[in-house]
Amino acid sequence: MPIFNKLCLPLLIGTLLCAALTDAQSQTAPVIRYDTTNPIVSPVSAAHGMVVSEQSLASKTGLDILKRGGNAIDAAVAVGFALAVVLPNAGNIGGGGFMLIHDARTGSDIALDFRETAAATAEQHMYLDSKGKVILGSSLFTHLAVGVPGTVAGLTLALKKYGSLPLAEVIAPAIELAEQGFEVSAHLATVLDAERDHLGAWNSSKAIFFRQGKPLKAGEKLVQKDLAQSLRLIAKEGASAFYEGEIAQKIVAEMSQHRGLITMADLKTYQVAEREPVRGRYRGYEVVSMPPPSSGGVHIIQMLNMLEAYPIREQGSNSAQNLHLLSEVMKLAYADRSEYLGDPDFYRIPVKGLTSRTYAAELIKKIDPEHATPSSAIKPGQPAPYESDQTTHYSVADQYGNVVATTYTLNLNFGSGIVASGTGIVLNNEMDDFSIKAGTPNAFGLIGGDANAVQGRKRPLSSMSPTIVLKAGKPFLVTGSPGGSRIITTTLQTILNVIDHDMNIAEATVAPRVHQQWSPDQLRFEKGISIDTLRLLEQKGQQLRQAAAIGKTQTIQVNTNGFDGYSDPRNPDGSALGF
Repeated sequence: MPIFNKLCLPLLIGTLLCAALTDAQSQTAPVIRYDTTNPIVSPVSAAHGMVVSEQSLASKTGLDILKRGGNAIDAAVAVGFALAVVLPNAGNIGGGGFMLIHDARTGSDIALDFRETAAATAEQHMYLDSKGKVILGSSLFTHLAVGVPGTVAGLTLALKKYGSLPLAEVIAPAIELAEQGFEVSAHLATVLDAERDHLGAWNSSKAIFFRQGKPLKAGEKLVQKDLAQSLRLIAKEGASAFYEGEIAQKIVAEMSQHRGLITMADLKTYQVAEREPVRGRYRGYEVVSMPPPSSGGVHIIQMLNMLEAYPIREQGSNSAQNLHLLSEVMKLAYADRSEYLGDPDFYRIPVKGLTSRTYAAELIKKIDPEHATPSSAIKPGQPAPYESDQTTHYSVADQYGNVVATTYTLNLNFGSGIVASGTGIVLNNEMDDFSIKAGTPNAFGLIGGDANAVQGRKRPLSSMSPTIVLKAGKPFLVTGSPGGSRIITTTLQTILNVIDHDMNIAEATVAPRVHQQWSPDQLRFEKGISIDTLRLLEQKGQQLRQAAAIGKTQTIQVNTNGFDGYSDPRNPDGSALGF
């Protein structure tokens, strides 16, 4: 019998209510506000396999695959396609992302990069007017905002190389969910209502997500016939249906009708990149994460290198001393992110320097334990001498020793808001993740430079951070999160809570989080941090701002008895399911 960790939510969290997001994730997207005042919580436990995602129907899809003898990669691919149906604001086949695999057969770790790419004709100043000013909304809510999607190529390649079941079998549940429909939850209804202007600008989107001129409400059924047909074509023809066949033709027709850039050649030439993960060590554990064009893995390891010099356990979780240190470390990492991170196929990224322990030792000399350093006084460091949003995450572990961490995205909720006519596919707005003008923040407030400038066929920089922590060479922790710029710090704090503060993964998940990204110079915090701690942080010079929610982790811990899983209650639709 599947185990649903949301059954214990009333004991877990105080009051749940939806509210408009007050920080940089999106101007309209709702989030969950909740009470984080030290609830006693426990993870879901299972002996043979575990799936944790932001949508219970998708988690059940993955669990059924595991029960039929499929491996973690089979289940992860099934979950990815299912989320495209049941989590339409973030799950996708019209976007892209990253998958991190631990292959038990070989003991190897594989990083699959299926991030979107810019169309071949994209160029650096395409979002600027004749006076060099940014054309508002052009990189977010127009056909020019859409990057060449990578999800279908990524999921099908993962299945072909590392899975054990046929594509038609793992995609069948997603087809059924799209064809038969499913009941809109209260949370999804709130998201749809918040995005009514975003989606309502396009008839193809309204036809799916609206009824009688209004967004679907809780309890109504979301049926996606066109998406079901697109999924059938992929099940029958594989990725070629999306990149060369009928689906490709419809996407290109949508682009040409609205002055978009994506052509048949852009789709046909898209390639998944199989990359070497970035690695680091923290207090005896090995941390394996995504390399560039993700900035997540590099900066998680960079921050862990700095933090290992401090007595984190003795400081105590969310103490003023601990949060001040986290804020200062985060500033230093995000300052480097603004300068050095981009697509490694186009720009030399000093990964070895940024993840060097010697470089970390130089950086922490800048940290004053009693006074916050203003972001204006922090410039990107010099790693070279040491060389020698809306997103979703899910985690899967099987009985054979394989684990998968996947984070993929459309960028903001429902991406561009545009459904390619006749396909049912919501298209991303990932082009905004490029630095469209040096020094100009993107939708998440992040600043970039030449390393992340727009260029044809280039991949935009990402914060997505699917991460696997190994203990004695075996998977110990599988985690990741959505949340735009906050993904990196959310994943970092999950690791710290488990390793340094001895929390189980449920406690590590519900603990209040903080986030600092250098620009703007604000230490954002969730409700649940004590007032006395906040006063002490202000005395140290931290610029405080309360955030509605920071991240939504989906985490598995591997132990001697099997698996513990926990889905972040910041999204009430998620679940951890095991057997």
